[in-house]
Amino acid sequence: MKVAIHQPQYLSWPGYFNKIYQSDVFVFLDDVQYKKNDWINRNRIRTSSGWQWITVPVEFKFKDLINEVRINNRVCWRRKHLQALKINYSRAPFFKDYISFFEGVFSREWIYLSEFCIFLVEQICNILNIKKKFVLSSSLNIHTTGTQRLIDICRKLGADTYISGQGAKNYLQKELFMEYNINLKFQEYKMPCYRQVYKGWVENLSIVDVLFCCGDDSLKIVKGDG
Repeated sequence: MKVAIHQPQYLSWPGYFNKIYQSDVFVFLDDVQYKKNDWINRNRIRTSSGWQWITVPVEFKFKDLINEVRINNRVCWRRKHLQALKINYSRAPFFKDYISFFEGVFSREWIYLSEFCIFLVEQICNILNIKKKFVLSSSLNIHTTGTQRLIDICRKLGADTYISGQGAKNYLQKELFMEYNINLKFQEYKMPCYRQVYKGWVENLSIVDVLFCCGDDSLKIVKGDG
């Protein structure tokens, strides 16, 4: 059984969904320290001049875990995010297919960031027809850190393979996976080019760009088939 583990992210890029696609079980690492100015509460969308951030405003204290971070709903961010999608993607070929989904998402008031991000990931996987098992790391009662934590999660779930992102190559203790007879597989994903709503090409945008531009072919982009 293959397991992938990652922090919840807001409308993440297709490579995040590729990692889910490759796994049998995907674990949301929701009980580690929240990191400011990361991808957990923001992502990038396409605009006529390139790209822009859409950021969920949050309230947190130093050392708060991801699942403790609350959304700052005193800021009118939901209307702004929906408006940003409408302004920038109204001419996209599949805009009408998906905008009602986002209208529904942004019509609700969300309290916790991780709950919101996880909901979006699971719903977008349904749209992409990616059927996997999702688990919260906070439900596993594991308190080790670093590489050992990843191994302990894999062992608890009965995994024989761990799928890691390329960025972890420099800090994972690879020998520990061998010690516990867990196969360590590094994700190899390069997002294929596709026709975006504006001229030119901006890579590694939010999955929303793929949905609005590619429609039913979005899964091919996530798989890396192009």
